[in-house]
Amino acid sequence: MARYVYGFHQGNKDMKDLLGGKGANLAEMTNLGLPVPPGFTISTQACREYLAGGEPVGLRAEIDHHLATLETARGRRLGQADDPLLVSVRSGAKFSMPGMMDTILNIGLTDQAVLGLAEQSGSPRFAWDSYRRLLAMFGRTVLGVGEPSFDAALEAAKRAKGTSSDLDLDENDLRALVATYQRIVLERTGRPFPQDPREQLDLAIRAVFDSWNGPRARLYRRTERIPDDLGTAVSVVAMVFGNLGTDSGTGVAFTRDPGSGEPGVYGDYLPNAQGEDVVAGIRNPVPLAELERIDPASFTELREIMTRLEKHYRDLCDIEFTIEHGRLWILQTRVGKRTAAAAFRIAAMLAEGGVIDDDEALCRVSGDQLATLMFPRFDDTARPAPIATGVNAAPGAAVGEAVFDAAEAVRVAAEGRPVILVRRETNPDDLAGMLAARGILTSRGGRTSHAAVVARGLGRTCVCGAEEIEVDPAGRRLTTGRGVVVREGDILSIDGTIGAVYPGSVPLVPSPVVEYFEAGRPDHPRPGGDLVAAVDRLMRHADRSRRLRVRANADTGPDAARARRFGAAGIGLCRTEHMFLGDRRTLVEQMILAGTPAERTEALSRLLPPQREDFVEIFTAMDGLPVTVRLLDPPLHEFLPDLTELSVSIAAADAAGRPVDDADRERLAVLRSMHETNPMLGRRGVRLALTVPGLVELQARAIAEALVRCRRVGGDPRPEIMVPFISTATELDAIRDRVRGVLAEVGTESGLEIDLPIGTMIEVPRAALTADQIARRAEFFSFGTNDLTQLLWGFSRDDVEASLLPRYLDLGILAGSPFASVDRDGVGALMRTAVRAGRGARPDLGLGVCGEHGGDPDSVHFFAELGLDYVSCSPFRVPVARLEAGRAAVLGRSTVG
Repeated sequence: MARYVYGFHQGNKDMKDLLGGKGANLAEMTNLGLPVPPGFTISTQACREYLAGGEPVGLRAEIDHHLATLETARGRRLGQADDPLLVSVRSGAKFSMPGMMDTILNIGLTDQAVLGLAEQSGSPRFAWDSYRRLLAMFGRTVLGVGEPSFDAALEAAKRAKGTSSDLDLDENDLRALVATYQRIVLERTGRPFPQDPREQLDLAIRAVFDSWNGPRARLYRRTERIPDDLGTAVSVVAMVFGNLGTDSGTGVAFTRDPGSGEPGVYGDYLPNAQGEDVVAGIRNPVPLAELERIDPASFTELREIMTRLEKHYRDLCDIEFTIEHGRLWILQTRVGKRTAAAAFRIAAMLAEGGVIDDDEALCRVSGDQLATLMFPRFDDTARPAPIATGVNAAPGAAVGEAVFDAAEAVRVAAEGRPVILVRRETNPDDLAGMLAARGILTSRGGRTSHAAVVARGLGRTCVCGAEEIEVDPAGRRLTTGRGVVVREGDILSIDGTIGAVYPGSVPLVPSPVVEYFEAGRPDHPRPGGDLVAAVDRLMRHADRSRRLRVRANADTGPDAARARRFGAAGIGLCRTEHMFLGDRRTLVEQMILAGTPAERTEALSRLLPPQREDFVEIFTAMDGLPVTVRLLDPPLHEFLPDLTELSVSIAAADAAGRPVDDADRERLAVLRSMHETNPMLGRRGVRLALTVPGLVELQARAIAEALVRCRRVGGDPRPEIMVPFISTATELDAIRDRVRGVLAEVGTESGLEIDLPIGTMIEVPRAALTADQIARRAEFFSFGTNDLTQLLWGFSRDDVEASLLPRYLDLGILAGSPFASVDRDGVGALMRTAVRAGRGARPDLGLGVCGEHGGDPDSVHFFAELGLDYVSCSPFRVPVARLEAGRAAVLGRSTVG
């Protein structure tokens, strides 16, 4: 029979697939001899089987066995009336997921057991406080009672007492609150709160399993690209209590600052509290360093454990702890979430200290984190006086409209307007709004509050615990201690690096990391020097490790120059259609409207000089590096007036008896003759080149003459000519012959030998399937993954991204957009076929990618696996692709090893 339950002594940190991150680390700490309360973990396999077909056979018996073992160890039974054993139930998937179910504390309390707990502890207030917490947590997470119901009742009790702190509520207040909570449960669910302790436990376990498919969890998995089939484990842990008085408390400790990566004492501590008080941010904690004054012995022991865990895990550790009457208990540890800046600093520091090698350091950062570091920061010379300050929970600069609830944040962001989500404190239901927001501002909570932890994980800027701000969600405004009022829709700027809040929009300046890439070297005396040094170290190792080269998509000299500064090894996509816009558009129109060959030749001759100048500028910027020039791809109607607008204009003029210019009527006739129902599947790319006389020759001559000019001034231009949108090898044959004819002509005219590589863009499925035939004519392939994805899926990207895809993602039909990360099963399989066939026909065939997937971290790893030679992406994404190409090589070596 399958085994579903493991005692903490039966697991270890390498069993995350089975025990989840939480369960595996509880087991590891137990085996290390740390003070961990006893308990057991129900495996992810049990969750998967439960979700597939109900409770697995034998699971209940295993829980009975492990619960009995726990009861024996603690000397009391679950919910025992005179001396109850209480437990917590905690979700814990392989990956930390803020969208999962909240922890439920104090399971086992009943109307009878609360009296026993009061007697046994000697503190009736503590017992009733613990019971009201169970009712609220259980009602909210298991029974589905809306959180505002419990919050409103608690706020009413505090108002009646004339206090703002729940610590001021006495035993009688809490008894009354328990009665109110029980009435809320009965009214909202139609049944009383369960008085059978084992029923409480069973319902809580099932709720954890069910939460795996809850909307918050699905949203987070989709955002973080976590597979849907992992399931979650459930850890059942004997309760220890931090709300027993002033000699008790709870907190969260980090072995390093999760914002900067610096070693030290970081975290929060809240005396006389249970764990959710710190995470929820309902009371502002004190800095962890204060614990040394409050409880020196516990602080010393905690510091020793922190040092031990960081050495053991060789990374920043996030540790939850409780102190019960002066005794320290460790409730959880995990490799802590950190900001992008902290990730780079920590990886570099640990590598510098020999704790990990450079390969492992490189694997501990990501391209997404690097992209975050390249975002702008506030201009220090233009900052106004802050209207409030708080905890610098997650660094960065964010500007947006103040919005006071998650749903509104999602709505405003969907309209393309930046958002700052403002809350008293956040909770898991706010996840969608936090994802939509540029920054998060709360009036409560510290560095370990829900808002801070989730913001760091998502890469959002966050300022927490701005106590001088009064947040009024109903009135949709905030008021500062100085009387400044910010209403919904007003612009706010927040700086998560220093914890400041500013009115209006503060100007931005480039980040030091972008300045480093622009300069091409670390510049330590400048601000952010240690961060830049860390980025430099890891980028250098990535460049040493990677086999996959990184080129840029660039169409102008300045873009090409910037891409080169950012480390591009050439241009993988130069889109020539961008050279026909602006003032040159009229020349294209003249070419299209030409009535005779002579008129067309005249128009083409006028287009030649400006396009040649563009190529000279690009080849000069990329001197010595390859530049892949794509011949004109879009349909020619894109360079002409809109058919509908011109038709309406002429019809209106005719109806009003106004004269119409003959040129406009000629334009309309041409537009009608060229009109296609779906032009993106019509006369574009190679088809355009084959049907418009002189177009290919114009572009080939501009490239060749630009090459000649660059060579004559001592340059080393290396253009490559790419024919787009082919479906058959014979199309490429026809274009290749015409291009070579022009190159030969220019060579004769200049006295220089011109022999350029000619290849094609693989973006039509038929081309991929006949890659062996095409490879015999092409010297390189460049996969156009954007069109390949559209054609293989039957999706029009512009249409589905705003309508169909969001629905598919919500329904779980797709885990992510195939336009964001390459579809490995479909597009990837077709690419694999084309690579195998192409290289089989021509072993020296050059292979690259020039679609937007070239800058996507996950896609870069796949392209490395395929054995491509390069990826090409926007200049800004070049460093990201370089880093991920290095990581792909390191991870590939470790897999082979």
